Amino acid sequence: MILNGKATSEKRLEILKERIEESGLYPRLATVIVGEDPASKLYVRMKHRACERVGIGSIGVELPEDTTTKEVLDAVGRLNNDTDINGILVQLPLPAHVDTTRVIDAVAPGKDVDGFHPYNLGRLLAGDPVFAPCTPQGIMTILEEYGIPVSGARAVVVGRSIDVGRPMAALLLNADATVTICHSRTKNLEEEMRNADILISAVGRLKFVRPEMVKAGATVIDVGINYDDQGKLHGDVDFEGVSERAGAITPVPGGVGPMTIATLMENTFKAARLEACYNGTVL
Repeated sequence: MILNGKATSEKRLEILKERIEESGLYPRLATVIVGEDPASKLYVRMKHRACERVGIGSIGVELPEDTTTKEVLDAVGRLNNDTDINGILVQLPLPAHVDTTRVIDAVAPGKDVDGFHPYNLGRLLAGDPVFAPCTPQGIMTILEEYGIPVSGARAVVVGRSIDVGRPMAALLLNADATVTICHSRTKNLEEEMRNADILISAVGRLKFVRPEMVKAGATVIDVGINYDDQGKLHGDVDFEGVSERAGAITPVPGGVGPMTIATLMENTFKAARLEACYNGTVL
């Protein structure tokens, strides 16, 4: 079974558009990008297009490559204080000279629709999330959409990054999976992977996951973004080989990526709804 993230995201965006229209709210998302990285600029454009599609207003703050940490913090501070802005997304990675941790920490938790602020990560780990990071939450949505059992399943997450691996493990644990996080120092890595009912790879290595690493019938989620020598996009998983062994698998492209953007839109609407509730509007 191919877990079609593009189709699922289209469905979710249509539902979200209807919900926004019915709510009477006009959510607004602000993006902050520093520098001229082509991939980052492409991702930001895709997010703005998604906003337009579902009825979310958006503004983009574009800062030059040599912008200092203080200048980025000032830009975030202005957005924090702008009552018309519900969500703030700082496009990562930032240039090496910018203190990424300080910038993420500066985003108001109630506008942190990327889910990276320590407050929101703490709520997630405590089992009571407000905003979960978009890629892991999008994966949970795919699993739910296709009826993949999570409760009681043995889940293995390969990769321990703060934007995917760690929050992914927390979401799975909150859904009553038994979770193992693997990384570069894990002993018997292939054996751990073969034990997984749900295997999620987020290591950024081309065709890292081979068929012999996957249990027959397992669900395989590929978070990787890698390019071959011809510039063609691939994931972490040897799709052709693993798809013959797995019970369900996400493709790259068309798997996890579209769900990340759809979840960002859902988080932005959630931020607008929460603010309206705080202001006394019943939704």
